[in-house]
Amino acid sequence: MTFTTDFLKKTALVAEKIDAAVIEKMVNILAEVRECGGRIFFVGSGGGAGHASHATCDFRKLGGFEAICPTDNVSELTARINDEGWETSIAESLRASRISSKDAIFVFSVGGGSEEKNISRNLVNAVKAAREAGAKVLGVVGRDGGFTAANADACLIVPMVDPALVTPLTEAYQAVIWHLLVSHPAISKNPAKWESTK
Repeated sequence: MTFTTDFLKKTALVAEKIDAAVIEKMVNILAEVRECGGRIFFVGSGGGAGHASHATCDFRKLGGFEAICPTDNVSELTARINDEGWETSIAESLRASRISSKDAIFVFSVGGGSEEKNISRNLVNAVKAAREAGAKVLGVVGRDGGFTAANADACLIVPMVDPALVTPLTEAYQAVIWHLLVSHPAISKNPAKWESTK
């Protein structure tokens, strides 16, 4: 079996093992956030930051949400990192946006963050800031879900089918899941261009 064949088989296996009930719970929370006029803050680091930016676009354009990606504002992000530090950069941005109990944050992270191991402290502190404000916490993470899963209202842990492929499969499925969510009949408001072109 080639690496390519093995990777694709494991990609399919992840889909078979995903907990669909968690995704439906996310749908319900997201629908409530939009209904009450709340906002979604998409957050992540590295590949997760890229996902956060893309998801923000999709949820605004296709889902009619007020969606924000704090790391898209490079000037604010780097000013906060320079003056206050990386660990609080996203949390302080959320506070400046007056995150409230009507809002939600959505975390994209491979490990979900860890206080004990001092990993992704920026995301740990973002989740704490959301919790302090009474906002909902959602996430798509890998491994055991870390701090995000332990403190979330709904968090999908991407099933681990190969310890050597945790990062690529988790990040691949983060994109699959947010596209599923924004395509869900309870969330979708506007069709994507190619779905609306006959």
